[in-house]
Amino acid sequence: MSKHKSRDLLHRYDGNPIIELEDIPFKCNTVFNAAATKYNGEYLLLLRVENLQGRSVFVLAHSPDGYEFKVDDFPVMWPVEEGPMAVYETHGIEDPRITLMDGVYYIMYTAFGELGPTVALATTTDFKSFERHGLINMPASKNAALFPRKIGGRYCRFARPASDGGGSIWVSYSKDLKYWGDHQVVMAPRAGHWDCTRIGAGAPPIETDQGWLEIYHGVKDTSAGPIYRLGAVLLDLDDPSKVLGRSLIPVLMPRELYERIGDIGNVVFSCGVIPEDDGTLKVYYGAADTCICLSIGRIDDLIESCSPS
Repeated sequence: MSKHKSRDLLHRYDGNPIIELEDIPFKCNTVFNAAATKYNGEYLLLLRVENLQGRSVFVLAHSPDGYEFKVDDFPVMWPVEEGPMAVYETHGIEDPRITLMDGVYYIMYTAFGELGPTVALATTTDFKSFERHGLINMPASKNAALFPRKIGGRYCRFARPASDGGGSIWVSYSKDLKYWGDHQVVMAPRAGHWDCTRIGAGAPPIETDQGWLEIYHGVKDTSAGPIYRLGAVLLDLDDPSKVLGRSLIPVLMPRELYERIGDIGNVVFSCGVIPEDDGTLKVYYGAADTCICLSIGRIDDLIESCSPS
């Protein structure tokens, strides 16, 4: 058992890391930042795997219980080299988030090319074939997550447009998942806090009776480099630009060696969250850009941690 198990509101799984480099069946550099969902009675992780060229691809991992995963032998998505999307994916595809609506799994991911990072959309119904729908943002933008239902008759998403090296979480709306507007800032970095440099959305938000619960990441620059931590925020169900409460302290921070040491040290970063019927939440996170880990918390505890703004 980890000696730090109870220090954070999200409790680390004793078997962390759950997926490491050695678990990937083909040669690669590292694995991190996985989207998460359930499909046909299985837990699925859509892993970001960086190959030996330094370009990221997406690989599926399967589990019957959400703890022990088996990784597929080959990627299911990789940067395209021909067609209209090729110029936008020359450096790889990164950090997917999965949202299920009406039997379709929507995947918002970062397309990274020579023009910078931006947000793209793909869909699947079987996790065997994937259809790209092109860019849905201009560079530079990352950390996009689609809400699991329409709000006011429109699709809704989070994104993080970059500005002057920093970044805030924004919400925008669309009738067709292609053209987005009504952009509104949701929240910004907080001076003097653990999330003072930049913030970004994690997995798609979870609907609760009290509001939309979102696990987000916050960054603080230090003389030794940035530190990535996770926080929680509660948003109004009808107007997700309205913050009802935001955690004053992180709900998970880098403490263990596998979170401290890696390709990028001092990082916990989540793209995938799965709520369970017992009121708990499985939060899958990348640790030090080097492995996949799991933490578990109670939804009610996370909501309670969101102090009024």
